[in-house]
Amino acid sequence: MKKIALALCALFLSGLLAGCNQLTQYTISEQEVNQALQKHNNYEKQIGVAGLVDAHIVLTDLSSQIGREEPNKVTLSGNAQVNISSLFGPQQATMKLTMKALPFYDKDKGAVFLKDMELVNVQVEPEKMQGVLKTLTPYLNQSLKDYFNQKPAWVLSTDRSKAESLAKRFAKGLEVKPGELVIPFTER
Repeated sequence: MKKIALALCALFLSGLLAGCNQLTQYTISEQEVNQALQKHNNYEKQIGVAGLVDAHIVLTDLSSQIGREEPNKVTLSGNAQVNISSLFGPQQATMKLTMKALPFYDKDKGAVFLKDMELVNVQVEPEKMQGVLKTLTPYLNQSLKDYFNQKPAWVLSTDRSKAESLAKRFAKGLEVKPGELVIPFTER
């Protein structure tokens, strides 16, 4: 009988602690961030080097890994469809991009931004286009950095849930944990 009472007490306490977590923080899962990132699949940019090469780039298939590869960082992967006009005529290529960024919570906007985005790996198909696209990579890197510094990856809404509404009002920063972003309501 004592073992049953002890087990019930332990179960009750663990349920109580789990419930309290919802009152002290709001968690955004990697899956939720990935769904929000689908809105950024509309990133289009015209970049180039005057008189040499001009490229129209469309970013697709964005997905994130939160805090898994590097603590406190988000790793994004995606594809870029590139239409190139150059002295050698029109050409097409696909770039597989890997980017890293530092998530940042902007309390005034109630939004999570991916600051200081940096391209860390670029693979080009067909391979013969690698030289041309290597020339454009610094411009693409700066363009992506500017874009994600201005466009939030996640915006807290007062319409989705009470916990999210609380997070928008009482957020005290942002913590990156493997697979999730945590917005605490109290100083830690």
